[in-house]
Amino acid sequence: MARNVEFDENKAIQKAMEVFWKKGYNGASMRDLTEAMQINSSSLYNTIGDKHQLFLRCITNYVHGRMEEASAQASKIKSPLKAIIGMINNCVNTILYSDNHCLAIKTTFELAATDPDVMALLKEDSDFTHRFLSDLIQDAIAQEEMADRVEAHTIADFIISAFTGWHESYIIYKDPIRIKKMARYLISQL
Repeated sequence: MARNVEFDENKAIQKAMEVFWKKGYNGASMRDLTEAMQINSSSLYNTIGDKHQLFLRCITNYVHGRMEEASAQASKIKSPLKAIIGMINNCVNTILYSDNHCLAIKTTFELAATDPDVMALLKEDSDFTHRFLSDLIQDAIAQEEMADRVEAHTIADFIISAFTGWHESYIIYKDPIRIKKMARYLISQL
């Protein structure tokens, strides 16, 4: 009788996410994933499922982790404008100093158009970020930290679009000064 292999599922999911981050969904083989997770393929299939189910678990963990982190960081800052600036600076720091750029953006371009499950998770992430930023912007306007020149939802759309553009720019040009200048300009427009 074969014995069941016990493993820490959360650590295994994290290891798989790192593989997907590096290689993308299509580039990651089952062998890459099971080696990184330090499990055999039958353990993966018996506990999590196939590659697609594993990827959905990874994206879910990533998206929900980002939501929790954004909420926790903003709750520590009394000024809504400073919380927005903190989000902008965190994006810059992730782009410039992290080995792994935004998994949601990477996944959007690789799979969202053809995978409805992935699209739903990424839409959940995008809707949260938009709502979160819009609420901070509305609070900043109410506290007179920002002028009421443009609708909060439009400003949130603009910020989110800037984040995506910065990721693309850095991948292509690897120019940290360019990213920092764009961030300073965005902040100056708030």
